[in-house]
Amino acid sequence: MGVYEELETRGLIAQVTDENEIRELVNEGKATFYIGFDPTADSLHVGHFMALCLMKRLQMAGNRPIVLVGGGTGMIGDPTGRTDMRQMLTKETIEHNCECFKKQMSRFIDFSEGKAIMVNNADWLLNLNYVDLLREVGAHFSVNRMLAAECYKQRWEKGLSFLEFNYMIMQSYDFYVLYQKYGCNMQFGGDDQWSNMLGGTELIRRKLGKDAYAMTINLLLTSEGKKMGKTQKGALWLDAEKTSPYEFYQYWRNIDDADVIKCIKMITFLPLEEIAELEKLEGAELNRAKEVLAFETTKMIHGEEEAQKAQQAARALFGSGSNTENMPTTELSDSDFTDGKINILDLLVKSTLAPSKSEARRNVVQGGVTVDGEKVSDVAFEITADEISAKGEIVVKRGKKAFRKIKKA
Repeated sequence: MGVYEELETRGLIAQVTDENEIRELVNEGKATFYIGFDPTADSLHVGHFMALCLMKRLQMAGNRPIVLVGGGTGMIGDPTGRTDMRQMLTKETIEHNCECFKKQMSRFIDFSEGKAIMVNNADWLLNLNYVDLLREVGAHFSVNRMLAAECYKQRWEKGLSFLEFNYMIMQSYDFYVLYQKYGCNMQFGGDDQWSNMLGGTELIRRKLGKDAYAMTINLLLTSEGKKMGKTQKGALWLDAEKTSPYEFYQYWRNIDDADVIKCIKMITFLPLEEIAELEKLEGAELNRAKEVLAFETTKMIHGEEEAQKAQQAARALFGSGSNTENMPTTELSDSDFTDGKINILDLLVKSTLAPSKSEARRNVVQGGVTVDGEKVSDVAFEITADEISAKGEIVVKRGKKAFRKIKKA
């Protein structure tokens, strides 16, 4: 089975421009391809993880990846899937975010000599002459076709700015430049980028008379059609400071039964034969598959040692054990207490078990909060600093699956 057929079997391929040509190139390791990453934050998130996994699979098959960091397109902001305009970032913030991306990507992609390269489209986009760009590139784009593109549809309600309207042209120009400078013959990306990617293949055909190809992968969606990777605190980040290895592990350990096998196929490197055995599991046995998914994904992001710690902590909490050694911890300082006490609502927010006091109140009133195994139903409940110090630690639980160890600093 070639890598293209494996991608098909894993349910990754969404749309392709020229299936036979793409199949032949990637299976024979002759593709030089790129995937773009706009630096909208200082960490990659689980949505980027899908693209990194694809890049790694193709590199393992002998193909050459180009990681394109969008220092230039990040100055505009991709309107795809947005109902409002993205916050405009400063040049300094974008440069900082690009550096953060590079460090994280190096754990997935082999950038040793000839294996892969990383480029920043700021190198060519920021120095463009506007009139020259209009004449050289703009003449090849139909406004009618651009307005019909899927990537702009959700922006109609509040109005699509001219700034964002140029994003498709910028991304297409990236492909055009990469084709000429590095022989990049393919672009890969999420299925929501299809219109932008077609713009690039068409520009190369019109300007150079050459064929270039595009392939999109399916987005990681729940069985209800919603994007995966959203937690109570926001995005599921790859940075351990933003989303701890335990929280990352728990996200995958707690996904719906209907999604577990699909996720194992799409974002792990387990052999298909092993996945086929996991696919036979039903009912409570599916928890085994969820543990495999959680462990494999956490190992890829944070390393095997952190994955083992997260798994041990989760098993201790959900099993009969009481070991809290690897449980996520919140340390309270003297300033967190008022007259030596902290209210349960403040504690839930401080420990990140609840995003706000109103949400914490709802959790308590509905009976979903315990402290050291005892249910707390009074929103006025308080815990003293002396009590925490005397015990060494307490365990606060929200719902069935969210825990936090509380200690006094």
